[in-house]
Amino acid sequence: MPIIHAVGGSFRSYGVDGEDLGWVQGLFEPLELACNPHGTVQAGVHAVLLDAAMNFAINAALAGRDRTNATIEMSTELMRPARRGEAYDVRGEVVRLTRQIAHAQATITDAQGKFVSRGTGTFLVHRADD
Repeated sequence: MPIIHAVGGSFRSYGVDGEDLGWVQGLFEPLELACNPHGTVQAGVHAVLLDAAMNFAINAALAGRDRTNATIEMSTELMRPARRGEAYDVRGEVVRLTRQIAHAQATITDAQGKFVSRGTGTFLVHRADD
């Protein structure tokens, strides 16, 4: 997704935990495009990265050609400002995965591990054999 790179985000690793639930880990180093004139990241940019992290985590847990089809519902909460020139960790995790629906959460944290933003979402799953 070009928008992720355009704002300074990247996803570096992904996998499946012991419960067959997916996860993804990434980095966010905000670029000028992601920020207002004061260098603070806009809320919509947080939402884009959190949504992508949740989708990628779900896809990491799905086998074969099964994939997420759409975001059904998403909630985003900003707790601290993210600023240009700083680096943040991004993590997405699957909370629950059923045949048609997945629930996930994602976080952006600062260098001290403090929450900057977090999101939760519900996603429609497309199964290749449907």
